[in-house]
Amino acid sequence: MRRVTKPDITWEEPYCAEGANCFRIGTDPTGNAYIAIAGQEDTYLTDTRDALRTLIQDIKDGKADHLL
Repeated sequence: MRRVTKPDITWEEPYCAEGANCFRIGTDPTGNAYIAIAGQEDTYLTDTRDALRTLIQDIKDGKADHLL
């Protein structure tokens, strides 16, 4: 994933798991997707919406379970 500065991002409401682990997902008009820690939206990861969709699906499929 690449890091980009100051695009026009529309952020979704924060997704919070147990505790204070809150993340936000956003998109911009050119089709990029963003992930940030809630409250720290100036520092984010970005890639295409397809890449984000694949990441989320892989996590749902358990491919990141070894990180837990």
